[in-house]
Amino acid sequence: MKDILTVRIDSETKEKLEKIAKATARTKSYIASEAIREYINLNEWQIQAIKRGIDQAKKGKVISHEKIKAKWEKKLANNLD
Repeated sequence: MKDILTVRIDSETKEKLEKIAKATARTKSYIASEAIREYINLNEWQIQAIKRGIDQAKKGKVISHEKIKAKWEKKLANNLD
């Protein structure tokens, strides 16, 4: 089942949406729905990763700034070789 969602967008975005819909022979609704789905898929992992990081920090499972810095400096040096 599909639900209805009303959103407000600026005129420029609406025009671009209309052009894409026309060029792909899809509805504006389809294109907007796909865009929202892709945005969620691309960003959902980040929210979960942040939550896991916060949980780990609360449990004291952290790495010092110095260790992380040394690791990335070593990685950078290896990439420059």
